[in-house]
Amino acid sequence: MTSRTIVIISALLTFTALAHSTPAQAREPWSRDKANAWYRSQPWPVGCNFSPSTAINQLEMWQADTFDLPTIDKELGWAQKLGFNSARVFLHDIPWRQDRDGFLNRIEALLKTAEKHKISIMFVLLDSVWDPYPKPGPQHAPKPGLHNSGWVQSPGAEILKDPARHSEIESYIKGILGHFRHDKRIIAWDLVNEPDNTNTSSYGKQEPPDKVALSFALLKKSFAWAREIDPDQPITSGVWLGDWADGKLSPMNQFQLQESDIITFHNYNALPELKARVALLRRFDKPLLCTEYMARPMGSTFNPILAYLREEKIGAYNWGFVAGKTNTIYPWDSWQKPYNAEPKIWFHDIFRTDGTPFDPKEVQYIKQLTATTASPSK
Repeated sequence: MTSRTIVIISALLTFTALAHSTPAQAREPWSRDKANAWYRSQPWPVGCNFSPSTAINQLEMWQADTFDLPTIDKELGWAQKLGFNSARVFLHDIPWRQDRDGFLNRIEALLKTAEKHKISIMFVLLDSVWDPYPKPGPQHAPKPGLHNSGWVQSPGAEILKDPARHSEIESYIKGILGHFRHDKRIIAWDLVNEPDNTNTSSYGKQEPPDKVALSFALLKKSFAWAREIDPDQPITSGVWLGDWADGKLSPMNQFQLQESDIITFHNYNALPELKARVALLRRFDKPLLCTEYMARPMGSTFNPILAYLREEKIGAYNWGFVAGKTNTIYPWDSWQKPYNAEPKIWFHDIFRTDGTPFDPKEVQYIKQLTATTASPSK
């Protein structure tokens, strides 16, 4: 028996044990004291939602033929120079089902690269936004002038609609978390991104009519599977929609806020709306991380949003970094009317592919605020 065979058998035995652990072993959400103690030990998390400029979506980022580590290394280097110390990165279930060992190796390569640049990673495992029918293999080219013209959901509608196939997602979630559950390079696990997003302005007509109910069911399962693994890192799913006032929470929002070890949320509005949202979330007395913000034409700009988040000790992850194949310099309304030229004011993103900033003054502002991010979030 070769050493490689022994390693493979050991990994299979470990995964089998994790996959068959009983619900009785699942832990409860972190207490307020544990969550706040964890956050006090961290530097102020500041960074971006990151995918390399050469990837149109999660599949092009992670599949073996298009995994572009040199670009990842270069662009995370720019993030480090900007003062960013964390990044939110989307995974996908298809690469896991294609080649789980290769996928784990590529995740490890990204983590090593991020560590070199002193950047922690928050991984997003599932995503309910954009195209509900992801396909493995080569991805189509970006559609000119169209925001996120190739981003895909995970899982796709075919699995979401079929509870018999949810075991494939269980394998994926338990496999990824089981492999990396003690990894200090990972700051948190974001289990499901915007589970109640029905994509009405883009792919809405292709979505299952009962998508919210289907997504809620999978969200509950995802938390249960993650709790069975019991990773060292906090698990969460961020709220983004609806009224968050006491007594007005949707069932899904209430579940997300109660079950998350730390509170994460999205807000693409101007400062007054952000402050109002933060005030509603403070009652949970847990660390707050804003995992999506920054849409310039909507008033969600680095100045003054980032200064406010720093002052309030709220983690800050803007959407986008290097303008590339995702086309997120174009706004959401490009789905109603695609743009035929680069917008004067970019919607998201900070740098062009040659490393020059969209707005040099904006970059200088960010650097001033991130100059001391090595200090804990006390």
